[in-house]
This record gives sequence, C-alpha cells and structure tokens, in this order.
Amino acid sequence: MLDLLFRKVSILNDNQEMDVGIKDGKIAYLSKTRLECPLANRIIEADGNVLMPGLIEPHIHLDKAYLLDQMKQDASTLDEAIRLTGNLKKGFTKEDIQQRSTKVLEKCISYGVTHLRCHVEVDPIVGLMGMEVLLKLKEQYRDRIDLQLVTFPQEGIFQQKGTAELMEESLRMEVDVIGGIPYNDLNSIEHLDYVFKLAYKYGKPLDFHVDFSDNPKQLMIKDIIERTLTYGMEGRVSVGHLTSLASVPYEEAKKIAAEIARADIHVMTLPATDLFLNGRGDKEKVRRGVTPVKLLLEEGANVIVGTNNIQNAFTPFGTGDPLDVALLLAHVAQMGTAKDFEILLNMTTVHAARALGISSYGIKLNNPADLVLFDTKNIRSVLLERPQRLGVWKKGRQVDMVNTTVKP
Repeated sequence: MLDLLFRKVSILNDNQEMDVGIKDGKIAYLSKTRLECPLANRIIEADGNVLMPGLIEPHIHLDKAYLLDQMKQDASTLDEAIRLTGNLKKGFTKEDIQQRSTKVLEKCISYGVTHLRCHVEVDPIVGLMGMEVLLKLKEQYRDRIDLQLVTFPQEGIFQQKGTAELMEESLRMEVDVIGGIPYNDLNSIEHLDYVFKLAYKYGKPLDFHVDFSDNPKQLMIKDIIERTLTYGMEGRVSVGHLTSLASVPYEEAKKIAAEIARADIHVMTLPATDLFLNGRGDKEKVRRGVTPVKLLLEEGANVIVGTNNIQNAFTPFGTGDPLDVALLLAHVAQMGTAKDFEILLNMTTVHAARALGISSYGIKLNNPADLVLFDTKNIRSVLLERPQRLGVWKKGRQVDMVNTTVKP
C-alpha cells in the first residue's frame, strides 16, 4: 500500500504521462499511466499537470534579505552596495536576521524550493551571529527544506582582522561549504590560497563570488581552475557571478570556458544582481552584465541560475521564486527554444543538484519524494507563466503552508 499516488502527471525530460507513488518518504512506484494502478492511502488525480522534483535555490543571502526599508540611500555600484550593507550590519540582531530569513524561507517553500544554499556573512562586524541564527533555522526547517550553509567572508579575509579565525570557528559548527570573495581582499591570490587550504583541511566544497565586473582583465577564474585541478577538487567548486568573462574576446573566453568544464567547476549565474549592477559605465552598446551562458554550455560547463539577493542594496528586486530568475535569464541569454526551456528548468533542478552535491535527487525510484505539482499541463508554461503550485512535498509530506489546493 502506497502512502500517496500521483496519477497521470507530466514529467520534465519525459514525453509520456506517468504515475508516481510514494512510500515512507521515497519514490516507490514509477510507471507509465495505466488503467490499473496500485493501492494508495491518498490518490491525487493530476490530469496531466506537471510534476517536478523540488526546485533548488543554489545561491542566496538570507541574512541580508529585505533591507530596503532600512536603507537611507540607494546603491548604484557594487562598492556602494557593499559599503551600505556593511553599515547596516552594525545594527543587525539575531531577532532581525531570523525574521528576515524566515520570511524568505517561507516564500521559497511555497514556490516549491526543497533545497537551498545560503551564504552567511562571517566577519568582525557580525561575528558568528548570522551563522548561529541560520544553524538554528536549518534544524527548525529540516523537515520542510534542506539548507546548505556557506561561511562567507563578504568584507574580505585579511583586510578584516579576525575573519580567518571566525571562518575556522564556523567550520567547527558544522557549516557545509567554504565561501570566498577574492576581489574583496588586496591580495586576491592570498585569499584564494587560504580558502583552498581550508577546504583541504576540513574536506569541504568551495563556493566563490568571483570576477564580478565588466573588466576583461579581472580573471581570477584562471587561478581557481588551476587550484581546483591541483587540489583534486573537480566537481566540488562553484563560482557565482563570473561576469567579466562576458567582456573577454570570444576565442579567449571559449578557451577559459573549456577549462572550466574540464575542471568541472559549476557556474552560478545571478542575473538579477548582475544586470542591475554591471554595465553602468557603458554609454553605448551597454553590456548585458551576465556571464556568457550559452558559450559555457556549448563548452560543457554545468551552468545553473540563482537568486542571490532579495530586496536589498545589491538587488532591489526578488520574490523567492527561482523560476522568476530563470525566466529573466531566458530573456537576457536569448534562450527561447523548446530545448532552451528544458535546459533552464534543469538549471533549477537536476543541474543545481549536481552543483550542490545532492546525490539522491529527482523523480527516480528510491529517491526522496521532494516534489512540486504545477497547475499546468505544459512543461514550457512552468517557466513562461510560473503557474500556481498545487502542492509541495518534502520526503513525501506536504509542506507548503500557503497552497492547499490539492485535496485527497
């Protein structure tokens, strides 16, 4: 007897309607829809609606979300955004961080997000306050969403004395990933060497903010590729932004993209932030401000899409729905074919799972039943219209508290 059976659903990357059965939190039945179906305590007649694995938000900053109302001025450059946020951080409290982070988490869950990687700032300004809050939220929400926490030195490691020690202390608190932001230290190579050694010491993956500019000479990605191969960390390194690569001459950019693929470095494009802050110095032929997605894909790199920020100095937009950002990327990267839509949806699901090292993921037998049901029968419409989520399930249990459309 199954606990739950989805009857007649459309599945991404499959062209036939399927029945999907859940038992003890895992997918226990998967078959082309037939007249007869197994017994289940609850049957959802989906009538061809799209069932997808739970969405993945691979790059977000919960601790500095929803800061617009606290800002006394607007930011128009990356440096201004960093400065304004640094000043605001001086007034952060645990209660404030928890309230804003919880608001984002609830929104993400309602949109179907079942896995999320969050960069948590660790520095002498906030100490470990944000990390302590997010570790508690990770435990509190573990039955509704899986959180991966990145120890992130936003202000730089060596220009903010004490940051290195705080990062090590956070790793002893069972943080999942080590973050880096080499352009925020005077000696970027020293920054890279430190975090790679830290990753080797603690056996953790790395996730960088890197080359966030229009400057074609800002190519720390080359140094990251070299160290990834030297340390044998293929498949365990991610880079966010990587926007300067879009200003590099095509043939050179193509070679770098091929090297990224060879090192199996995951590229997280963050179009909402990158479009907002980049290209501001251009008076004509204004650059798009995002990494060259199509070129990276052509060369075999794993490219995924993330939200980054929600309504703060870096990005005064954002809803918490990964599909909003994926649709934005479709526009700016000129991805409008049926195949492109499939790629974009995979960026928010299976490709993101690979980047985050989630091994048991997707609509396959014995995988955890992390699922989201959409109110559309058209796969492409999932992205084009971002339809209502009829239900969200984490390990077979419905977890969305907003959408209660699906009934037994």
